[in-house]
Amino acid sequence: MFMHSVSSSSHVPTVGEKAKSFKAVGVSYQQSTAFLDLKPRMPIEAEAERFARSYLLGGILGSGGFGKVYAGQRVLDGLPVAVKYIRRQSIIVSSDSNGVQVPLEVALMLRVSHIPGCIGLLDYFDLGHNILLILERPETSQDLFDFILEKGALPESMAAKMFLEVCETVHAIHKNGVTHGDIKDENLVVDLRTLQLKLIDFGSGNFLHNSFYTDFRGTRCYSPPEWIRYQRYHAKPAAVWSLGILLFDMVVGDIPFESDCEIMRANPDFTRAKRKLSNEVKDLISRCLRYKASDRITLEEILSHSWFNSV
Repeated sequence: MFMHSVSSSSHVPTVGEKAKSFKAVGVSYQQSTAFLDLKPRMPIEAEAERFARSYLLGGILGSGGFGKVYAGQRVLDGLPVAVKYIRRQSIIVSSDSNGVQVPLEVALMLRVSHIPGCIGLLDYFDLGHNILLILERPETSQDLFDFILEKGALPESMAAKMFLEVCETVHAIHKNGVTHGDIKDENLVVDLRTLQLKLIDFGSGNFLHNSFYTDFRGTRCYSPPEWIRYQRYHAKPAAVWSLGILLFDMVVGDIPFESDCEIMRANPDFTRAKRKLSNEVKDLISRCLRYKASDRITLEEILSHSWFNSV
């Protein structure tokens, strides 16, 4: 049931193909805007009217520190969407070459929305106190957290297929100059018909660079030891650590570490598994969860690990 009744409109958002140059946290890059046109935003009243003409708003899908996410529907063709309300005070902005500010999350998603394993950004609206992101919404889906909660630990054959997809997606977003910053089961949506996964919520993300990050906005129990100890980290080894947590969660049914002390020990307890785990999957997890970032397996090495061929 959709709560927000709006009138139909023939307006179709422009799809831009031109390049924009964004700058944020000292990083400049060229970005293709193939998914929406970053024309100057309208006045707030006009933006609100454009949203009301274009979308129906339904029930709440989830909430967090950023704001809330609602089910929605595009008026033009009935397409299911998710409408993410973000409170302005929680938004980090990125500036294009003309000094026009856009939410960093929008700038990041413009880089990755073409990747099959990422949720697509369809449009966004600036309503003053809130920014609204219009996102893809697979109809028959649930997040991986609930999927594992219902099914328990996944068989290795299923986990391997799903984990490989996630790793390929993370590799692709890195190639496009983005780090997600909060890889976890709650930020992966499972299509229940195909078991394909999409990575969602780039609100903790950033532009990828090779120097240290000193701001971690992800989930604490997925954070790497170097962040706990030194309050700094490199993006790629930190992503590998999070992927190790995720894979343990998939095959054991729960995450390996809850406290900072457990993270610092970096010693996953495989005896918690209710079914026998292969040596290959234990090796892959252990190599992702090495204490020293420099000792961890790389993402490229994960993709060629023998486990994927053994199940």
